[in-house]
Amino acid sequence: MSRRVQVIGAHSADFVWRAGGAVAKAVALGGAAEVVALSYGERGESGELWKQQDQTIENVKRIRHGEAERAAAHLGASFRCLDLGDYPLQIDTGALLQIADVIREFAPDVLITHTGTDPFNPDHPVAFAAVDRARSLAAGAGVQSAFATIKPPQLFLFEPHQPELCNFTPTVHVDITEVWDQKLAAMREMQAQQYLQSYYAQRGEQRGNHARRASGNQAVRYGESFQRVLPQVVAQL
Repeated sequence: MSRRVQVIGAHSADFVWRAGGAVAKAVALGGAAEVVALSYGERGESGELWKQQDQTIENVKRIRHGEAERAAAHLGASFRCLDLGDYPLQIDTGALLQIADVIREFAPDVLITHTGTDPFNPDHPVAFAAVDRARSLAAGAGVQSAFATIKPPQLFLFEPHQPELCNFTPTVHVDITEVWDQKLAAMREMQAQQYLQSYYAQRGEQRGNHARRASGNQAVRYGESFQRVLPQVVAQL
């Protein structure tokens, strides 16, 4: 069944490392995908760019936008950035409503974001809290509302950089073997954070190994892992 997948990250590159394969796989199966960044990560996640002489915030944003847009295109997704600022990312009422509108507009079947704990990144838990709350608003919190609502999307958390410190327990492994080359191409676009490319290439192999062991499917070579937040409703086990 084709799915509408929406990824909302704190910074413009977050989706590539942690959910790029799942995005590409959804599109390959006939679905649609949108990537939303709450900020460009222009202050705290663009170290390579700031090494350039006479660099400016606006130029960093422009470069980061191009990187993310090209990366999303490799995966078959669209990209947009709300440009709310980073380090610190702060979500006021207006920003929260803006995020809810983005979710309502795309009406995803699956919504993916950060974990609620990350001791090394102050923006990631803020993004989680905002997306979690905006999701409830977009879905009307399960009751009839005075504004348009959507069917509640399933909520998944993508794998953080150090999962054991972020209360992350994988409950779903996605086989991304068929779209692995697309993910690699997307990661290569992120020149401002080149140092993460080899790390997440290794993580894809590791999670592929875990997926093989969990499923018995020896054809799985690469994987991505997620944590389901809401119960899955099924007709039978």
